[in-house]
Amino acid sequence: MNGIENLTRPAGSPRSPDSVPTLTVAELEADPHGVFRAWRPRLPFVGHEVAGVLVLRSRDVDLLMRDHRAQATETLYPESRAIPDGTLFDIFAHGMLTANGSAHRRRRSPFTRTFAARLVEGLRPQIRAAAENLVRDWLEEGEVDLVERYTALIPAQTIADILGLPRDDIPRFTQLAYEVSRVLSFTFGPEDIPDLEAAAVALQDYVAAILEARRSAPQDDFLTRFLAEAEAAGELTPQEVVIQLVQLIIGGTDTTRVAGAMQVALLLQHPEQWAAVSGDPSLIPAAVAESLRYEPSVGSAGRVAREDIGLDGHVVPAGSLMLLSTLSALRDEAVYAHPGTFDIRRTDLPRLHPIFGGGAHRCIGEALARIELEEGLGVLLRLAPRLHLTDAMPVLRGHSGIRRIDALRVAA
Repeated sequence: MNGIENLTRPAGSPRSPDSVPTLTVAELEADPHGVFRAWRPRLPFVGHEVAGVLVLRSRDVDLLMRDHRAQATETLYPESRAIPDGTLFDIFAHGMLTANGSAHRRRRSPFTRTFAARLVEGLRPQIRAAAENLVRDWLEEGEVDLVERYTALIPAQTIADILGLPRDDIPRFTQLAYEVSRVLSFTFGPEDIPDLEAAAVALQDYVAAILEARRSAPQDDFLTRFLAEAEAAGELTPQEVVIQLVQLIIGGTDTTRVAGAMQVALLLQHPEQWAAVSGDPSLIPAAVAESLRYEPSVGSAGRVAREDIGLDGHVVPAGSLMLLSTLSALRDEAVYAHPGTFDIRRTDLPRLHPIFGGGAHRCIGEALARIELEEGLGVLLRLAPRLHLTDAMPVLRGHSGIRRIDALRVAA
């Protein structure tokens, strides 16, 4: 690896400094916003019973996203969760999201051109048309689950079209992606690992089979070009080729599905703001940004302290696993006025939205996610302006990793 392994602790032995409390997963899951609101003014971080420390404040999260002392976790996370090998382990060991230095650059490089903001912007009309078709499919049906019928399908269809995956495969690869992404939460136990591993194996096998089909019968699509360029360059191992696509499918489906549903739910919960955006579509980007701040679909980013890191008089020890809590940072009273209020007209969001991370690991799919969320919301406002909740607000659960959402029952 890249010099981290000599700094990390044995698997299963996370620790936090003696001077800060250690919080349980149960209390964090029960009320993450309340817990973070209570501790954020008092301490820059708190201990986590499984994951070392949770960094709470906006300025510290922003700093550590870009600080060379805070490196990607490589395999520390699965090792700390008693996953020392197997396909789940390989997703961390061979993927770009958890890599450092030259390995990270080598694994990320083949995707930077495809997901460049300028090129992705050209997909906007296609994404809009796909969203319109989805709405028309259920508009006359009465009550529907907007997650299942709409917000899950926009990113799934988009990533399928970009990669050249058959749309008929969407139910298969999305369900596997949702299952595998559970490994990023702290709500699974040892008894769940076999099922998570089985899903990871099935998703990896699916990607490997698609790539083998492209070798046998090349097409004019991303996968064919990616495979040809990767094999010609010789910089990625066959396993790395597969794992990068596995990570891309997970990241390109699950997070935007959750964010798309929550932004609609929040606007419907605040009908005056739904009406404002409906009357002035120029407010759509601001509504998307505020939704991502108020209830982010990703609760944290994992890092490991390469050396002792001082934060406001406290020290994160070298080798500690750190969860940089975007969930806490995006409601930091030191940065945002009335952070517990959902307000699409707020003016204190930074130009670069913190939800997409920072530094070398800033989300490669940021431009695509913004377009999917903006177009998905815009189409609903135009084609279903009288959309309303028919059940309670969906519950967004989770204090870290990719968060989880219930059904969103609506009618037009």
